[in-house]
Amino acid sequence: MIAAFSVTPIGIGEEVAEAVAAAVKVVRASGLPHRTDAMFTSVEGDWDEVMAVIKEAVEAVKPFANRVSTVIKIDDRGGVTDGLTRKMASLERRLTD
Repeated sequence: MIAAFSVTPIGIGEEVAEAVAAAVKVVRASGLPHRTDAMFTSVEGDWDEVMAVIKEAVEAVKPFANRVSTVIKIDDRGGVTDGLTRKMASLERRLTD
């Protein structure tokens, strides 16, 4: 499965980069395939692995704020591996045709 998620500390003002960096460090340390962009981090693995990483990422943000907002979108498709790379490769092929 692939989960795209964002973790946002609430009540600390507009500058949240340090708190978000703490969450992204958790994802990078997980060893799971992942990508981070300006809005979301996507992580790929089985349900338990991905949910554990998201939970740990939320916990990493909590020292920065008493309230944390988390948004998660999941694509749970059996039998698919390397979905992060394959989805983008498929899109890029269609863009260059």
